[in-house]
Amino acid sequence: MRKINMNKKIIWGAIGVLILGVMIFVLATANKQDNIKNNKLQVVTTLFPLYDFAKIVGQDKVEVSLLLPPGVEAHSFEPKPSDIVKINDSDLFVYTGKFMEPWADDIIKGVTNKNVVFVNTSDGISLMKLTEGMPDEAHGFDPHIWLDFDNNKIMVDSIAKALAAKDPANADFYQSNAAAYKNILAQLDNQYKTTLSKCESREIVYGGHYAFGYLAKRYNLQYLAAQGLAPDSEPTASDLAKLVEQVKKNNIKYVFYEEMTSPKIAETISNETNAKMLLLNAAHNVTREDVENNVSFAKIMEENLTNLKTGLSCSE
Repeated sequence: MRKINMNKKIIWGAIGVLILGVMIFVLATANKQDNIKNNKLQVVTTLFPLYDFAKIVGQDKVEVSLLLPPGVEAHSFEPKPSDIVKINDSDLFVYTGKFMEPWADDIIKGVTNKNVVFVNTSDGISLMKLTEGMPDEAHGFDPHIWLDFDNNKIMVDSIAKALAAKDPANADFYQSNAAAYKNILAQLDNQYKTTLSKCESREIVYGGHYAFGYLAKRYNLQYLAAQGLAPDSEPTASDLAKLVEQVKKNNIKYVFYEEMTSPKIAETISNETNAKMLLLNAAHNVTREDVENNVSFAKIMEENLTNLKTGLSCSE
C-alpha cells in the first residue's frame, strides 16, 4: 500500500510539472504574439516609481508593466510563474537592486532570452548604510533609494540609456524626455528644501517600517520609525513606549502612518499622546483607485510635502 501511494505521488508530481510547463509555454506564446502586434518595447518594472519613470521616458514607444498588482505590499512580493515569463519575454527588466528585490538575481540567472536588458537602477547611487541603532541594521543598506530626488535623476538616466541602447533610432527622444522629467524632479526638490527649511519641528515619527531615511537625510530631519525595513516586523512594547515618550517629551503634534498597511501602530501612538495622524506615502506601490486616477510618483511626493508641512508645522 505504501508503494502504491508513493507511485501516486510520483505520478501527480510529474503531472504538476507538465502542467506548469504547458502554462509557461502558453503564456510565453501569448506574450510574444502581443509584443509583435503592438511593436513597442516591452518594459517590466518591479516598483511603482520605476513604472512611472519608464512610462514618462518611453511614452508611446514603450509598453510598461508593473509586476506588483495594485495594493500589494512590495516587501512581501514574490513573483509568480507568469511574472517570470513576462520578464523573459521583455526587452527591459527594471529593478532597484538586491536589497529591495532579493529574488531578482535568481530570476535574471534563469532568463533564457539573451536579448533582455537588465536595468539595476541602484547602479551609480551611493546606498545609505544602516548604522548602529537603526532598525534592521544587520541588513546593511537602506533600499528605498527613490525617496531622494537626486537618486531619482540617476534612475531616470539609467532607464533612458537602456531604452536608447535598445532603440537607437529614438535615442534623442528618450534622452529629451528624461531631461524634461529631471527638471520636474529638481523643482520638487527645491519645493521640499524651501518648505522643510522653515518648520517648528524637525522630527518625523513614523508608525510604519523604516522607509524615509533618504528623505530625512536630504532635508536634515530626524526620523524615528516604529518598525524595521520590512512592514511585517513588529515593534516591541519597549520600542513603542520609547516612541510614545518621545512624542510627549517633544510635544509632537502629528504621527505619520504608511500606505497600504494597517495603521494600528500609528493609532496606538496617537491614542497614547493625542497626536493627530497623517499619511506619509513611500510610493512602493499604488492602490487600484490610484491606478484609475492616473496617480504619478510626482503627485505622491507633492501630497507627502503637503502632509509634512502640516505635521512639522512649517511656515510659508
